[in-house]
Amino acid sequence: PLVKKIQVQGVHHTTIVGSTRQSAIDFWEGLLGMPFVLEQPNLGKPDENHLYFDPGDGRLLTVFTNEERQDARRPAPREVGCVEHLAFNVSRATFSQAPDRLRERGIEFIQRDRGFMDSIYLQDANGLKIELACYKFETPEGFRAVDVLMTAQRLRVERGDHHITEEHLADAIESLLATRDRLAH
Repeated sequence: PLVKKIQVQGVHHTTIVGSTRQSAIDFWEGLLGMPFVLEQPNLGKPDENHLYFDPGDGRLLTVFTNEERQDARRPAPREVGCVEHLAFNVSRATFSQAPDRLRERGIEFIQRDRGFMDSIYLQDANGLKIELACYKFETPEGFRAVDVLMTAQRLRVERGDHHITEEHLADAIESLLATRDRLAH
């Protein structure tokens, strides 16, 4: 029998439980620059409002709010079945400016080198961990970032290396471009 999969085509939206309307707007639009798209009642829970923001790729990040709630001001639960963090893509220019901008606002953060990307972690007013992520490579024309990462991973494993480094990324891009050039001729 043929097993038919449900084929997903990307993240449609992510919804988080927030506190107040203003708290959500201050963080998602005010700090992270996500345009406020629309607002309407939560059609599944009438005591909540539903705010929609554009995280930059035309998809949506939505927040359920209720004016009776207060900011949690504690780390969000990190248990089985919970979201550990949400990561958002930022340009290298934005990434380099982010630490100063966060410090100016008194927002605590941690900066990390992840081998194939750089990351800054911070929390919203409800303790949800947010990552600002910036790849260490430019994706070649005709490919997706995941193509570079899958190729870099294959090279890393073949070489017995601990994690992906910039050398793996450069070699992966070279390999992808060579494949594209062979197919073009």
